[in-house]
Amino acid sequence: MIVNDIPYVAELLRKGELVGIPTETVYGLAANALDDKAVVRIFEAKNRPFFDPLIVHIASVNQLDTYALDIPDKAWKLAHAYWPGPLTLVLQRQAVIPDLVTSGLDTVGLRVPNHPATLDLLSRLDFPLAAPSANPFGYISPTTAQHVADQLEQKIAAVLDGGPCTVGVESTIVHCAYDGTVTILRQGGLALEAIQDCVGEVNVRVHSESNPSAPGMLASHYAPRTPLVIGNIEQVLRENNTLKMGYISLQTMYSEFPGMQLSTHGDLAEAARHLFATMRTMDAEGYDCIVTELMPNQGIGRAINDRLNRAAAAPIL
Repeated sequence: MIVNDIPYVAELLRKGELVGIPTETVYGLAANALDDKAVVRIFEAKNRPFFDPLIVHIASVNQLDTYALDIPDKAWKLAHAYWPGPLTLVLQRQAVIPDLVTSGLDTVGLRVPNHPATLDLLSRLDFPLAAPSANPFGYISPTTAQHVADQLEQKIAAVLDGGPCTVGVESTIVHCAYDGTVTILRQGGLALEAIQDCVGEVNVRVHSESNPSAPGMLASHYAPRTPLVIGNIEQVLRENNTLKMGYISLQTMYSEFPGMQLSTHGDLAEAARHLFATMRTMDAEGYDCIVTELMPNQGIGRAINDRLNRAAAAPIL
């Protein structure tokens, strides 16, 4: 059920229910992060493996030391600069955060989402929200309330409608170490350049296939059910003309073939906003395969490329 009633959603969460919530990045599947029983239901509803940790959403930067320990100066600097916003900080956790949320790790991913409805919701609660993307595990992330309802309506109590997500890809995940080292664990809605401007030199770590140290680090993720390949769109379409194929491009349209563009002007921020919704639309068309291309590897284009590479069912062609 899609609703606009924030007090009603807050009461559902107090009762241990699951709800879909809007953020600027994607819609999240939220539950009381301090309630083990509620958190278990997140994993069950998504069919998510228990070794994949969850991001915890808090109401403001003032709550950071309630849920994290020994916070490095650079973490505070990033939090004050970019919260609310598409930044998750991985820090030593306070004991109040359950093992289930962190998959047994001694760290936790925390962020303040930049969405007025969810900030209002969080301000009404005396607990933070564990909230991975509100979709079946491994599938395309949702960027509207209807996306959530289409996939999880029978498993959750409600979806809080906050309109389409304004960023469209998940948050950037950053680990700040005691020695001053800053490492990006997942590219996302906050660009590498912005983090460097704030704290200087940054390391970038590639995702792993098992035992992830932060959410969203598995090699295969964000995938449509239709096989997706990355390459030169026109070449792949012409070389595979016996297949029913569609394409997703940044801005070029190929009139001989069915497909969609992410931005008429090649704007990467617009492309990010449209990425997951476009993948869903193409996935519903019954193609044998969808071909796409990598974006310019700059700014939020890095996050788009990360999602495309993980969604791809074949190597780059």
